[in-house]
Amino acid sequence: MMSSTNQKGRSGGLAAGTVDPSEVAVVCVECQNGVLGSDSVLPALAADARGMVANVGRLLTAARGAGVRVVHATFEGFLGGGEPGPAPLWRALRASEQWRPGHPATQVIAELFDPGDLVVTRHHGLSPTWGTELLPVLRSMGIRTVVLAGVSLNVALPLTAADAAQDGFRVIVARDAVTGTPADYAEQVLRNTMALLADIATVDDVIAAWAESVVQA
Repeated sequence: MMSSTNQKGRSGGLAAGTVDPSEVAVVCVECQNGVLGSDSVLPALAADARGMVANVGRLLTAARGAGVRVVHATFEGFLGGGEPGPAPLWRALRASEQWRPGHPATQVIAELFDPGDLVVTRHHGLSPTWGTELLPVLRSMGIRTVVLAGVSLNVALPLTAADAAQDGFRVIVARDAVTGTPADYAEQVLRNTMALLADIATVDDVIAAWAESVVQA
């Protein structure tokens, strides 16, 4: 675990970055049935994420209440007979080759979805951001701060954080609303990689910052 001193020091500066909810989006990465559901193509990750989902739900509920945009970044499979790349991870994701828009596996898990949320899908690659519409869409909405939640700390979240930071967004990682597998490795990624790219805070830290912003307004 991150020391209490470091964790407090990081979360203490959140309010300055979340004063205007119109400039903040929670980006919930790959919290979809085919990844976190009962028929997950990554069952070990889905098992490790069970306790995380409730925290993501609290974060998203608070975001909606504060007027913060909720965005789901999902993978819908390959279009037009597309093929996965050579990365070994694709061998573990062979079932996802059958996914298409509208397939149940591509849908956000029910407990995390609200009709007012924005869903930004992709149809290629392992990164939610590289060569996709996600960051341009956020920028077009006036978003300047991205709060990351979802999965996984193994691949998708570090790629997203790096691309968002490179593109000039402030990135906050809600540490108890993200996970990877195994859990001890995920903690190392938070401490040694994500902390170099983003502010690390708890869900409660982020919610408190939004509440303070509402009071100040």
